[in-house]
Amino acid sequence: MMTGTPGKRSTVSVRGAALLGAALMMLPGCSSQKTFEVSELCGTKVDPALVAPFLPEGEELKVDDSLTGPGQPRCKVYVDGTLHLYLRGDIVEPDFDPLKATEQSMRRLGDPAPADIGDGATIADHGAMAVRACTHQGEKRQYVLDLDGVDRPQDTAERRRALEEFLRSQLPVAMEAEGCRP
Repeated sequence: MMTGTPGKRSTVSVRGAALLGAALMMLPGCSSQKTFEVSELCGTKVDPALVAPFLPEGEELKVDDSLTGPGQPRCKVYVDGTLHLYLRGDIVEPDFDPLKATEQSMRRLGDPAPADIGDGATIADHGAMAVRACTHQGEKRQYVLDLDGVDRPQDTAERRRALEEFLRSQLPVAMEAEGCRP
């Protein structure tokens, strides 16, 4: 024969399960960290799978595009208050060489190397830049897509591959969004 009331037993069981669940969430490896999915940067659609390698898990994602202006999209991506990606686009004069002009900055980003993207590109350890000639509002121009502030993935070779893949995919999308036709 059972002692006590069945209602009390089930309440104890539910409380016990809730406490066990709360305790398990506090164990290492169990947290409320989120994996973020970003599908738009600087007002332009992006493939979330290409942005994901640059972002750690965290509590809060913030995409700040307050510096964006006509022909100059700018956005910074923060996770838990730390900058993880700074993306910039520019429409520049056709006789300007952005890769040459930013050579020193690219060295600062670590071991820059040329890449076969657009009309020229440089991939460094913590950032990258690609350039492509275009026509904007009937004038010959160039579109420059630049990103830095990148510290993820942890493996440098993997990070450089992710940067190259992002540039290769995003350069034509960003150009089109700004009305810069190849």
